[in-house]
Amino acid sequence: MSEKELRVSKIRDGTVIDHLAAGQALNVLAILGIDGSGGEGVSIGMNIPSDRLARKDIVKVEGRELSQSEVDVLSVISPEATINIIRDYEVVDKKRVERPEEVTGVVSCPNRNCITNADEPVASRFEVLSDGLRCGYCGDIVREGEVAENLDVS
Repeated sequence: MSEKELRVSKIRDGTVIDHLAAGQALNVLAILGIDGSGGEGVSIGMNIPSDRLARKDIVKVEGRELSQSEVDVLSVISPEATINIIRDYEVVDKKRVERPEEVTGVVSCPNRNCITNADEPVASRFEVLSDGLRCGYCGDIVREGEVAENLDVS
């Protein structure tokens, strides 16, 4: 590492989400419900040069390990991502995200007439396709590039 490079400090315990598609770091924070008010330490690198992706984002979250549903949504917006679990400054688990067959309750259907948008107690359910998601109720397609704007993280 040259003297001109800035190095983000290691975290004691938490999660490092690496190899995110460039520009997705803020969407990852939204998926995780991190808006700065919770007090967790967060480091973000955006558009960092990467051998594997040309450019990538990286997110470090202190004191938190991700749930499987959070990882599932990350896999849809950034299928090349890796999740590193850190304990006492050491990587204790490293895995690439795997795309699930479906995601539930984390993406809103863009079809205003879908049952999931009708104030009914129905959680959204999407089948994961190679290039996006298909609503399990109305069949509407959410393309990979549109997933972030349809996140239901309220």
